[in-house]
Amino acid sequence: MTDATNAQVLAHKLDAAADAFEQWSRLQSADRAPFLEAIASALEEAAPKLVTIADEETSLGQPRLRNEMVRTVFQLRLFAEVVTRGEYLGAAIDRADPAWPMGPRPDLRRVLEPLGPVVVFAASNFPFAFSVAGGDTASALAAGCPVVVKAHSGHPRLSAATAEVVHHALRSAGAPDGLFDVVFGTEAGRAAIVDSRVKAGAFTGSIEAGRTLFDLATGRPEPIPFFGELGSVNPVFVTEAAAERRGPEIVSEFAGSFTLGAGQFCTKPGILLVPAAAKLVDRLPGAVPGEALALLNDRIRTSYASAVRELRDTAGVRVVVSGDHAAADPSPTVLCTTSAELLGDPEALIREVFGPAALVVEYAEESELLDVAKVIDGQLTASIQGEDDDTIAAELIRLLAAKAGRVLWNQWPTGVSVTYAQQHGGPYPATTAPGTTSVGTEAISRFLRPVAYQGVPQHLLPPALRDANPLGIPQRAS
Repeated sequence: MTDATNAQVLAHKLDAAADAFEQWSRLQSADRAPFLEAIASALEEAAPKLVTIADEETSLGQPRLRNEMVRTVFQLRLFAEVVTRGEYLGAAIDRADPAWPMGPRPDLRRVLEPLGPVVVFAASNFPFAFSVAGGDTASALAAGCPVVVKAHSGHPRLSAATAEVVHHALRSAGAPDGLFDVVFGTEAGRAAIVDSRVKAGAFTGSIEAGRTLFDLATGRPEPIPFFGELGSVNPVFVTEAAAERRGPEIVSEFAGSFTLGAGQFCTKPGILLVPAAAKLVDRLPGAVPGEALALLNDRIRTSYASAVRELRDTAGVRVVVSGDHAAADPSPTVLCTTSAELLGDPEALIREVFGPAALVVEYAEESELLDVAKVIDGQLTASIQGEDDDTIAAELIRLLAAKAGRVLWNQWPTGVSVTYAQQHGGPYPATTAPGTTSVGTEAISRFLRPVAYQGVPQHLLPPALRDANPLGIPQRAS
């Protein structure tokens, strides 16, 4: 198609999304649940076909992809439960009070309402859970927002096949036309994020691409929120006591965690800080698997080889496990430096390498863990391998909580549970919106905005704010 034709197709889809918003946003929240359930059931039925296509395009393996499909379906059904209960609406009622201490209080009622059409940029490394029908799509639809997905170039056939399943499920359930659609190509994504009909964007990917889209979203005549998950090294801090008591176990678990999924998780632990005296580095060659690991696509392979080479050639870095990082299917690489070197040049050494590589940092004094915690930038996760009687633990946790969205104690960050208390976000550059999460039920809040109604008659109020509470949802009233 020509550029003009592509522009016409995008305009048609965004027009349809804007029209769908008028209908979808007016549905009571619980009435959206059957549509989310319909998508979930349709994906379950189509799973064998979709998993086969996904494996052909990503080389992630059918067992991993089947598990990811389970997660994708679970997310949709969890959001169906969320909208049915209605707690997410945050309905708050302050009735008129002439004796209010600061002066007579009017009748004020506040509720969260959907933003409008959302453009979702699919991720490469989770072709189901963070892609066409993934968590961003599920949470936006649950919030009352139509979705236009910019498909990822790493799995186009899967994106088209998944989109058809979702389309059919929504049509069969009676959803408004334009509620969900997919576009392909970088230019379509760029055009969508600056289009006046789009009211929010969600993205998972690289810092470079995410920052470009963030700047476009916020540089519009009408800036819009852009929820980007960009990059994270997810450092792991090992205390002296933990290294002494559990050193071999920590090394083994670290090796398994940073190579899981060929190191292509956004929560991969990319830096491990250990006491030099424990000599844990010497155990890594025997713990790290040596087999070749298939990466997602040629672009990622090229970027991975370049990133490993740059980090390896940085002053003060030595090779511990010499994986074949330039191979089509690389084997894991482990590099090593000291905390003194890292503190001297954090910008060069604290960098995300997307793939099966990690940097081990040896420290001389345990207090250096605090120094490193102070210089790291925003992270999705930060982990501590420690003991309950570690005197450094409280201060280390305090420092890491200021830098990461999730702080782990004696666990590894590559598992991200989809639940109510999950926080998958963090200060920049981990994300562009540190007050939000892209995983868990709170992800719905990204696509909502608060509206307060003052002195509005009962019959004109949204049902969620009426005294009779016809929806039967939680209300905070005073």
